[in-house]
Amino acid sequence: MDEKISTKAITEYSQAYAAKLADQFFAKKQQISGVEILSLCDVKQVNLFVVRELMNIWSHETEKIKSPYFDYETDEVKTALVQFQNVLSNHISVGKADFQHLLEVAIAKTIQLILSPYDFYSETLESYGKGYLKTEVLRKELKYLKINKAPLENLLSKLEERKSELITGNEAFALLDHILEEVNFTPEDLEQHLSQFSKLLPLKVESLFDQQSIAKINEKKVVGPTKAFSELPLPPKDTKSNNPTKLKPNRLRDNLTINQKFMFTKILFKGDFEIFSEEIEKIESMPSLNHALAHLGDSYPAWDRESEEYEEFLEVLEKRFSQST
Repeated sequence: MDEKISTKAITEYSQAYAAKLADQFFAKKQQISGVEILSLCDVKQVNLFVVRELMNIWSHETEKIKSPYFDYETDEVKTALVQFQNVLSNHISVGKADFQHLLEVAIAKTIQLILSPYDFYSETLESYGKGYLKTEVLRKELKYLKINKAPLENLLSKLEERKSELITGNEAFALLDHILEEVNFTPEDLEQHLSQFSKLLPLKVESLFDQQSIAKINEKKVVGPTKAFSELPLPPKDTKSNNPTKLKPNRLRDNLTINQKFMFTKILFKGDFEIFSEEIEKIESMPSLNHALAHLGDSYPAWDRESEEYEEFLEVLEKRFSQST
């Protein structure tokens, strides 16, 4: 339920957690080294994201020292810069004021990767947009991923198989989407990772969702279950034509986010992406929302009509058919 995640809640928790962790470490030391960063947090992904952020800072600083008077593209200079980076990476030294911000960013990114990995993938690839993503860059990114890394690993493998050293961000995203449809990828257990955060500062999943969504969910529970699929009336048959006009193909699929594809497949269709895809195609060919709901009611009577996944699926269908009228 990507749209229900509260960015504000994640930011506040990240700041509080970073402050507490930083206070603990810097109570005894003035600076933190690279080795100490890698063992600082119980959630190892946080440590890796801190290091990644430091390497990104290094890359930006390298760009600043470039000038039109020297050739930075020669192999000799490139090799020297890599060696310089390797030396610097062994001499990381950061004070509390600078480090705490890096820590906040790393914690927020880690929580996003745990709660909504598909959004993380999207942001990673969309940062390149119409620009070009180098296979080498993706390979480096994977060095800093510990949680839910399988899809991006598969993407790298695909690029290596194709011997593609350069691909647009949009092409990479489309390829990743195809990979996610091919494999039955299940994100790692979020409770396990969030419990590691809770060792230092309590964290509950529900605290990371916006209050309006929580209130809406509670309201639905009080009001009771929504009307069953089979209770919804079918529209009158079209007496003018036995062949209703077909809707634009794949519109529903195109309007689904990667997170929604995963969520609906896992919760509503028991992890079977093939069945999910088949049902989406069937719904596309139906002339109205009520026809689609009646079909789903007959096919899936055991669905929990009070669940968030069910409600969101209904919202997607309503939006899809409202656009066709």
